[in-house]
Amino acid sequence: MIHVLAEGAAAAANTGAQPGGSYQVIIMLILMIAIFYFMIIRPNSKQQKKHRELVQALSAGTEVVTSGGLIGKITTVHENFVTLEISEGVEIIMQRGSVGAILPKDTIKNIAKGSKSD
Repeated sequence: MIHVLAEGAAAAANTGAQPGGSYQVIIMLILMIAIFYFMIIRPNSKQQKKHRELVQALSAGTEVVTSGGLIGKITTVHENFVTLEISEGVEIIMQRGSVGAILPKDTIKNIAKGSKSD
């Protein structure tokens, strides 16, 4: 990066360009870094923080949807894993981080009622 700035300054000196052209390059570089930070890094870190809080808030009886699309009710919560009941008598153990969202209470009942009337 410093090499590029030095070449830019040397080229400006050779062509008779106004001095201070290297400051424009530095300002543009700073602007690009700021845009990159506010458009990509900051929103991503906010989303990760939100997901971390969601995973910490998991408790038994919570209805969730996983990142794989499974819907179920959490029966037990361990340090790194949860037991998810996906159907009556069918339970699976999965990582806490794979929980994608918490659903409103009785969502599973409402979905089951809707599929029986079809």
